[in-house]
Amino acid sequence: MEAAYKWRGLPDSPSLKHLTEPSYRLVKDRQLSALQELTRAHIDSFNYAVGEGLQRAIQAIPPFEFAFKNDRITVAIVGAIINPPVVPKGSICKELKVYPAECRGRRSTYHGRLTADISWSKNGAPKGIIKQFLGNIPIMVKSKLCNLYGLSPKELIKHHEEEEEMGGYFIVNGIEKVIRMVIMPRRNFPLAMIKQKWKSRGPGYTCYGVSMHCVRDEHTAVNMTLHYLENGTVMVNFIYQKELFFVPLGFALKALVSFSDFQIFQELMKGKEEDTFYKNCVCQMLRLVVEEGCITQRQVLSFLGQRFRVKLELPEWYTSEQVGEFLFNQCICIHLKTNAEKFYLLCLMTRKLFTLAKEGCMEENPDSLMNQEVLTAGQLYLMFLKEKLEGWLQSVKIALERKAQKANVTINAENMMKIFGMGIDLTRIFEYLLATGNLRSKTGLGMLQSSGLCVMADKLNFVRYLSHFRCVHRGSDFLKMRTTEVRKLLPESWGFLCPVHTPDGEPCGLMNHMTAMCEIVTQPAYTISLPPLLCSLGVTPVDGMPSQSYVDCYPVVLDGSLVGWIEKNLAPSLVDTLRYFKIMQEKRIPVWTEVVLIPITGKPSLYPGLFIFTTPCRMMRPVQNLALGKEELIGTLEQVFLNIAVSEDEIVPGVYTHQELFPHSMLSVVANFIPFSDHNQSPRNMYQCQMSKQTMGFPLLTFQNRSDDKLYRLQTPQSPLVRPSMYDYYNMDSYPIGTNAIVAVISYSGYDMEDAMVISKASWERGFAHGSIYKTDRIDLAEKVKQGSEFLVFGIGRDSPNPLKNLDPDGLPYVGAKLEYGDPYYSYLNLSTGESFVIYHKNREICFVDAIKICSNDTGSGRFQSVCITLRIPRNPTIGDKFASRHGQKGILSRLWPTEDMPFTESGMVPDILFNPHGFPSRMTIGMLIESMAGKSAALHGLCHDATPFTFSEENSALGHFGELLKAAGYNYYGTEKMYSGVSGEELEADIFIGVVYYQRLRHMVSDKFQVRTTGARDKVTNQPIGGRNVQGGIRFGEMERDALLAHGTSFLLQDRLFHCSDRSVAHVCVECGSLLSPLLKPPPPGSTTRIRQYVCTVCERSDTIETIAVPYVFRCFVAELAAINVNVKLQVK
Repeated sequence: MEAAYKWRGLPDSPSLKHLTEPSYRLVKDRQLSALQELTRAHIDSFNYAVGEGLQRAIQAIPPFEFAFKNDRITVAIVGAIINPPVVPKGSICKELKVYPAECRGRRSTYHGRLTADISWSKNGAPKGIIKQFLGNIPIMVKSKLCNLYGLSPKELIKHHEEEEEMGGYFIVNGIEKVIRMVIMPRRNFPLAMIKQKWKSRGPGYTCYGVSMHCVRDEHTAVNMTLHYLENGTVMVNFIYQKELFFVPLGFALKALVSFSDFQIFQELMKGKEEDTFYKNCVCQMLRLVVEEGCITQRQVLSFLGQRFRVKLELPEWYTSEQVGEFLFNQCICIHLKTNAEKFYLLCLMTRKLFTLAKEGCMEENPDSLMNQEVLTAGQLYLMFLKEKLEGWLQSVKIALERKAQKANVTINAENMMKIFGMGIDLTRIFEYLLATGNLRSKTGLGMLQSSGLCVMADKLNFVRYLSHFRCVHRGSDFLKMRTTEVRKLLPESWGFLCPVHTPDGEPCGLMNHMTAMCEIVTQPAYTISLPPLLCSLGVTPVDGMPSQSYVDCYPVVLDGSLVGWIEKNLAPSLVDTLRYFKIMQEKRIPVWTEVVLIPITGKPSLYPGLFIFTTPCRMMRPVQNLALGKEELIGTLEQVFLNIAVSEDEIVPGVYTHQELFPHSMLSVVANFIPFSDHNQSPRNMYQCQMSKQTMGFPLLTFQNRSDDKLYRLQTPQSPLVRPSMYDYYNMDSYPIGTNAIVAVISYSGYDMEDAMVISKASWERGFAHGSIYKTDRIDLAEKVKQGSEFLVFGIGRDSPNPLKNLDPDGLPYVGAKLEYGDPYYSYLNLSTGESFVIYHKNREICFVDAIKICSNDTGSGRFQSVCITLRIPRNPTIGDKFASRHGQKGILSRLWPTEDMPFTESGMVPDILFNPHGFPSRMTIGMLIESMAGKSAALHGLCHDATPFTFSEENSALGHFGELLKAAGYNYYGTEKMYSGVSGEELEADIFIGVVYYQRLRHMVSDKFQVRTTGARDKVTNQPIGGRNVQGGIRFGEMERDALLAHGTSFLLQDRLFHCSDRSVAHVCVECGSLLSPLLKPPPPGSTTRIRQYVCTVCERSDTIETIAVPYVFRCFVAELAAINVNVKLQVK
């Protein structure tokens, strides 16, 4: 994580130069670093998780001890290794390595073997180490363990990948899955909170609490809270195995250290010596412990051990004292190594809690970004893996007991190897997590949510694909919350989260995107040298006495551990010194250190202290440090207490210490692609961020190697003439998303009302916005087998009608074949019986066979049984297709207007698109007007204009700049031209604004939406038409539509819709007893030759009382259901 010098290389202005260079079509030697940076948080965190993190996690897993037939068995994991993906043993193959492209094509999972070294001992005597395979676990693409790691673009292309393959995702069952980044509370930081629901935790509880999300180096997490009670005492609350537990604070403090009560009292009183109420409360808490008969540390530990033994599932030979120690190791302040550190931290949290309860400080907002961090992919992966390894150890005990029930088991190396093989397999468990995003966990991993953790990385277009890796979600549980508090855009998130790139609707404000410059710390730092350095810079150690009273000192907290105290007047200079060391890379202080001084203000503001963070998963961003003239990474909490200027003219010497690198650093990658976004109304920029992710464009360059379910492709994309410099920085010309169109702003023909737009038919005929859809069908004959002995392969049988149109002798269509409705699609044979079957093409649209891939199975022994057929469906724009400019101005194509009737300019130019002028006033998308002028001048002068926001101002206006350029080319300064009517040839009275605007074609097309039905399938039970577009169903005529027809008084129409066209049926009813169910067909007398059969009422035993009536079939169904619960229905038939 070098100190962000990469932003120095930002292009000043975009250019078309690289498109015209001869080397443009050649493969580059190195990948573009800007694109690789986007997924770096995912890849680096995963690399840590499977490298150093895995080793740390294994060290942290305690040995699992259990009793078996009077023996004490101990099983422990002492080492583990994950191998890169290779083919399984015994496979038939040329290449041992497995590459991602193959897993996508075969719909398999890209995974590597997890092997662990298991040591076991019997009655304390070590019996050796056994290597055990624990399952295949998914590997992130482009990580250290991936076979693509470190390959050049040429080698990537050779392995059927993109030249700019970024990685950062997993492949599960052929689908690309991304682990979502989720917002979590900032780790190891005490948060003062007021929550009304805490009052319901027990009698005497108040709404005040100090909460801490404690996280270890290997990411194991536990949530812990200190609650303030009405009687002035404090309860420590923690969660173990998803259960809440409470311990009075006095017991926790006494159990941690062997101090006397007076020493504990002194530590708790630091900085609050004058507070008599607090003094009484502390005495009361310590008195409670003595009243229980606990005087020494060991007594307290055994007292707690007795109480908690039931829940901790430890072997019975553990003493109560050991159980108590285990409790404090696993549940209380787990991020700290020693009990003394835990003691000092609990004292600090207690002081903060009493200050909050007596309104001496503010509550901290858990929804504010300054109190939050991000859950990265590697962190979730490692936490989950560690828990499942612990679960594996427990499964060994269950397997041993299960085997012992069936037969006599002797504990020896051979039997232990067999039993280890019976432990749980991690393959399916990991695949389930990544395929569904649902977390199945015993402990809950210290997280607030257990669903929605993984999403599919859509390759709809490249912009959408990018945004998956920059997305930060608040958590799926917040979607159901009624409150809007969580969704608010707070000023603290400036520069870290983009203010415009969030969806409208349900996930608004919960699904945010990081700004282009925001980075996430992925590796932990080693901070052993920091406490001595701090002490040498004037910090008094925890057990020392500062030169001033504690009230005038700040506590110094390093990663959740209290280091000491610093005097109020020395603190600012200490912060400056640390900042200097951080920027100049001295004294081994990492660049991603966050140094926060929360000042003493004399008012009830945030609880003061000097906090230093070096932990991973925090958000950081680069700014310019004015004193040193270098770039510095700052964090979310740090930013709140710094003065940062946006532009140079804002800087006031002595006040501002930092400056933004450039003004558009507050925008996300996608929002940075909007031209002149500072001239648009804010909601329009929000809409554009959504729509740019739905455009048809070039999602990838390896169409021939992909077998995604659905891919969209624009046939003739163009490079925009007007674009921000960030467009070139990310080299988006390789993945374009639209076309430059000549747009005239004119109300013409009336077909352009309410956001509709008219397109010139000539442009349409020349291929304007023409696109195609690639759909892939996977056909696996193994799934069609009914009996085990059958064997199916593709091919044409001798009994097939000869010759089958489009099909080759192998039973598959040839590449390039045109398929229409009812054409043979593929044919297969049953080798056991010799039968052949032909499957026909069911889709109504004409399509072409684009590619056929033959797939095998995991071991390479698959016969000719599984194929992927990719079909290309051409899609010309039709009436009703959706288009949009880059300013949130969406519209549908309402008419293809003949070019001879279109208005034309004096030079004879006919516009491609007619845009209604009523779309501008209420929406205020001035950026589109400027883009139109800029695009026109770019086309005239052969330039490419810079549309980066905040480049123009009141003094240097965009209108003046582009107006002069148009004037120089001999056109009107304001971008308007005289136009002539295409119908009459007369000159139009008004001057028409005409220019070049980059238009996008969106994926919403009429061909995918229309629903038609005349007659068709009906429901088996109710006999009513079924619903749904895919099954040729109808559209529901519901209660509200019925109300509308009633209001109009159109009763026959109502009867037609709800009766005749739905489920009209003729039923027999007995007039006498009014029953629909009693009339039954009377069997003819024996030996009778008559065909006339009579209905007879089984109740009245008469046939002259039977009448036929027309009723809805669903009514008959309802009457039968009522009869089933013994309710009779009588009809009065007249």
